[in-house]
Amino acid sequence: MTPDHGPLLYEGKAKRVFASAEADQVLVEFKNDATAFNAQKKAQLVDKGRLNCQISARLFELLEQHNVPTHYCGLVADTWMQVQRVEIIPLEVVLRNVATGSLCRQTPIAEGTALDPALFDLYYKDDALGDPLLTEARVQLLGVVKADHLSAIEQLARRVNEILCPFFNAIDLQLIDFKLEFGVTSGGELLLADEISPDTCRLWDRRRTDANDRILDKDRFRKDLGGVMEAYGEVLKRVQSQCPIPRNCL
Repeated sequence: MTPDHGPLLYEGKAKRVFASAEADQVLVEFKNDATAFNAQKKAQLVDKGRLNCQISARLFELLEQHNVPTHYCGLVADTWMQVQRVEIIPLEVVLRNVATGSLCRQTPIAEGTALDPALFDLYYKDDALGDPLLTEARVQLLGVVKADHLSAIEQLARRVNEILCPFFNAIDLQLIDFKLEFGVTSGGELLLADEISPDTCRLWDRRRTDANDRILDKDRFRKDLGGVMEAYGEVLKRVQSQCPIPRNCL
C-alpha cells in the first residue's frame, strides 16, 4: 500500500523522502535497491525495503524507550514510515566494536580484534569524494556541525551502542559495527535519523561459527555470499521476538 503523500523531496540509494500533510514531518519509503562500494555494485532485492523498514521501526522504538531522541514517528505501511523533518548533518558516524572491513584494510589491526571502548569514526557524507574518513580538526574546518552537536553526537552514538549490544546479544546476534546519521529539526533539536538495519549494521550470528555463514548483513551482498534476503529476514524474525508490534501512524 502506498500512503497519500506530497511531492518527492529527496531520493537516495535506499530511500525516497516525500512531503506529508504535516509541515514538520515527512514520509520515507524504503526501496528494494541494494548498492555497495559507493554504488559501483547495484541490484534489486525483492522485499529488502520492507525488511529494513520493519527492523528500523522496531529499533528506533527500542532506542526511544531508553531516551534516545530519534526522528521516527511511526509506520504508515510495510515499507513506509513517518518521521520528523530534519536537516541531515553530512557526517556518517560509525561505531566499531570488532575490527573488520575498512579498519583492517587501512591499518595492521587484525580481523576480529575486540575494540573496547568502541572506536568512534566520522566520515564526510559525499559520494563524489568517496565518503572520506575525517579527523575532528577536519570536521571543524569543514564547519558542517556545531561543536556542541559534535560532542552530543558522540555521546548519543555511544549510548545507542550501549543499548543495542545487549539487545542483539539476547537474540544471539553480535553487533560488530554500525553507521548512524543525525539531523537537526527547525527548532535546533538533534535527532538520530536515517535507519538502523542490516544495511547499516554488521551483525554476526552467534549460533554459527563459519566466518561466512554467520554474516547476517549487507556483507552478504558485498561479498557475493548469496542468501541476502534470508539473512535480513532472520534478523527481523529475531528482532520481532523482542519488539513485536511497532506503532502505527494510520
